Amino acid sequence: MGSIAAPAETVCVTGASGFIASWIVKFLLESGYNVKGTVRNPENAKHLLKLPGADDRLQLIAADICTPNVFDSIFEGCDGVFHTSTPTPGAYDAASMSEAGYIETAVKGTLNVLESCAKLKRPLKRLVLTSSMAAVHFSKKLTPDSVIDETFFSDPEVIRNLPFLGEDFKSYVLSKTYAEKAAWDFVEEHKNLNMVSINPVMVMGPTLQGTVNSTNSFPLDFLSGELKTIPNAVRGWIGVKDCAMAHILAYEKPEAHGRYIVSESTLHFADLATVLRKLFPNYQVEAREDVSKPRAPMYAVSTQRVKELGLVVEPLEDVLKDTVECFISLGRLKPYKSLELNGI
Repeated sequence: MGSIAAPAETVCVTGASGFIASWIVKFLLESGYNVKGTVRNPENAKHLLKLPGADDRLQLIAADICTPNVFDSIFEGCDGVFHTSTPTPGAYDAASMSEAGYIETAVKGTLNVLESCAKLKRPLKRLVLTSSMAAVHFSKKLTPDSVIDETFFSDPEVIRNLPFLGEDFKSYVLSKTYAEKAAWDFVEEHKNLNMVSINPVMVMGPTLQGTVNSTNSFPLDFLSGELKTIPNAVRGWIGVKDCAMAHILAYEKPEAHGRYIVSESTLHFADLATVLRKLFPNYQVEAREDVSKPRAPMYAVSTQRVKELGLVVEPLEDVLKDTVECFISLGRLKPYKSLELNGI
């Protein structure tokens, strides 16, 4: 990652204690920004206070994205906003939320953020919205020969008819789709808002939070032996540091506009298992593929737009090595040397 210019600007990161958001905050502080971070529960954001520069330039503010007008005063004096907060599987109160609850929380929270941005007397330099590949992939335009790019937009009808998505994940996909669509509709009506969206694929990498998020659970479950059957699905993968850096480049680059897919590679879960076995032979990846069923087809993803912003991504193998070192430090996996000494 190259160095970033350090203007004396103040920015706000919503959902600042999240997996991706924590890295955004870290990089912003390292680059000299003053950062306001909104969190639902400050107790879950203590790791941010330990970041270099946090003592002088980080302010944590308790705020719920669904509270009307909560951001009006918070955004005052800000040059930019990074809106990352959203309900995700395994987090928030998502486990007990209905599909309607997922969608309402994501859409209402996003519109609350945009409404407060639109009220500012001094217009923002830019709003960066954390969306998802979930809001891109499931489009009626998709064919076996498609190269998925930013012109694709997921269709709720397509999502609801997908048999291989679990209800929890399906609700998440719908919420990201509706929230991003609502955001673009709002920006179309409020010309004083300059917004870009970041649409990352599955995000992996070391965590600053001290917990394992939902996407990081896949390599952990493979390596720990907890996963016995390989999911018959294809996913794009990207390192969390690169995902965070894409947000900052999208904020800083004057030419940035529209949507940006962020991905390093696209792999079937069986191929991910193969990579993990090669990189970490001392761990027992027990999951096996159900060969009685045809493999889910591969698909191609274009990342040309984000490359034009200057993003150079870390190879997936290096991301996985950093991720496993993080799992070891958290006590979620045994160290390599321990495995070797025990003859495992």
